[in-house]
Amino acid sequence: MKLEALKKRLDRNRPMISVTIRIPDDVVEDLKRIAPLLGFSGYQPLIRAYIGQGLRSDLERFEGETMTALIASLKRRGVSEDTLNEALSEVVGSN
Repeated sequence: MKLEALKKRLDRNRPMISVTIRIPDDVVEDLKRIAPLLGFSGYQPLIRAYIGQGLRSDLERFEGETMTALIASLKRRGVSEDTLNEALSEVVGSN
């Protein structure tokens, strides 16, 4: 994830919208019970944390797959391993 996008994600004052989702009663009760044990002020922040964790995991996976496909494509086009390693080092160093 790019540094600017990460900074926006960490901003506590970023805009929010309301979303309605149906969740079984027993799950909500479990969320309410576990939230304070994990240091959350309530079950809704815990739900947001769970969603954020899953989303970050999926984004990493798909962005990683895209990067792997790009590298494979560049190799097929004759870009040397050294050039790819230099470019990757440059990108990783700039984040």
